[in-house]
Amino acid sequence: MSLPEALRQKIDSLIQSDRAVLFMKGNRSFPQCGFSATVVQILDRLLPDYTTIDVLADPELRDGIKEYTNWPTIPQLYIAGEFVGGCDIVRELFASGELEKKLGARRL
Repeated sequence: MSLPEALRQKIDSLIQSDRAVLFMKGNRSFPQCGFSATVVQILDRLLPDYTTIDVLADPELRDGIKEYTNWPTIPQLYIAGEFVGGCDIVRELFASGELEKKLGARRL
């Protein structure tokens, strides 16, 4: 199934809305799954501000973001408009120090 153009444009706009954008279940203050909570904990150690998008609030967006990236799971992290990955990749990048480089950040 092809991603509708209006939804593709909405996702493009959300991804461009901030340097770091996390599509997740729940929000930064109240993650609704362990994987989303893990990525929030990592990002909170690196960034004072970033954008979270609650995919549970919009089923079309929840399915659309998976199709957009051809990535089957949530959360999904974007840095400077580029898809980085999900929880396992974010965790690996953090452990290796690569995530700080991608974000241009230092641990808080």
